[in-house]
Amino acid sequence: MKAILIALAGLFVTSGCQSFKYYDPAKPHHGEKSFLNNYDNSEKQSFWKWQWERFIKDKPKEPEFEPEILKTDSAFLKSNQSQNTFTWIGHATALLQAGGANVLTDPVFSERVSPVSFAGPSRVVKLPMQMEDLPPIDAVVVSHGHYDHLDLPTLKELAKRNPQTLFLVPLGNAELLQGEGIKNVKELDWWENVTVKGLTITFTPAQHWSARSLFDRNQTLWGGWYVRSANFSFLYTGDTGYSKDFLDIAEKLGAVDIAFIPIGAYEPRWFMKQQHVNPEEAVQIHLDVKAKLSIGGHWGTFRLSDEAMAAPPQDLEKALAHKNVKPSEFRVMKHGEILIYTPTSSK
Repeated sequence: MKAILIALAGLFVTSGCQSFKYYDPAKPHHGEKSFLNNYDNSEKQSFWKWQWERFIKDKPKEPEFEPEILKTDSAFLKSNQSQNTFTWIGHATALLQAGGANVLTDPVFSERVSPVSFAGPSRVVKLPMQMEDLPPIDAVVVSHGHYDHLDLPTLKELAKRNPQTLFLVPLGNAELLQGEGIKNVKELDWWENVTVKGLTITFTPAQHWSARSLFDRNQTLWGGWYVRSANFSFLYTGDTGYSKDFLDIAEKLGAVDIAFIPIGAYEPRWFMKQQHVNPEEAVQIHLDVKAKLSIGGHWGTFRLSDEAMAAPPQDLEKALAHKNVKPSEFRVMKHGEILIYTPTSSK
């Protein structure tokens, strides 16, 4: 389950809106009333049906979830100027170092992912590092407005620590950040890009949706981020169901060295399929974007759905075997783990 109000938002489609601010008949994803997906805009399944089924069914027992947490080597990250690295902080939050620049994906350092501080999903796993442990951040990329991806307290603190940080957000989200005093913000549409410290950062499509309240469903865009330096490329897909978008990304932007792909929050499938891939579909994305290495994200940090907390890596292992992909080509990381990537190997 996402934050309480976000889940409720699934029942409300913005109505009575005579003119959507971003409507553009030349862009199919800019609909008359809201943003749209490229390939699947069918009616969403009932959130309340899901909640009723959870209420009436006995919840199966699951093993204790006690993953290893590594204390991140922040001194190395702060001193690193040349090596390409990827650090999984948890859920969809990761630090990418490429071409001497530092990029954070969907940073969430709060205890809860919710519109309120006293309710909603809380951390199952402690943070492996704090914001003060980060190197100076050149860019923050936000995939969409859900509370487990756009965490205003974290973004405000990051902006306070370094006013030079550029915050890149999907169309419709800049005003939200600026209203909280974050001034260095740029919003992008799909396929638009900016250059940050030698990196070309492109906003890419995904199969998802957005909302932060009861009445703003799909009024802001969602997507992923493709980062390219002179000798390295990276794709963060954002939250997504499976679609042809990933074949399109590979065709337009090329294969990637590292892909950061969600593998969690996928059960029950009848409810989650349109918006969250399962591990089998995540492996297909890995193949679609021709990734040399993929990292599984969006799991093991917050309880958002019905599969056991430890299930995503186990289901990923089965999916890799089914699709004849080597485990070394799509792996999971420990919270706080740093991966150093070179074109020929990673460790």
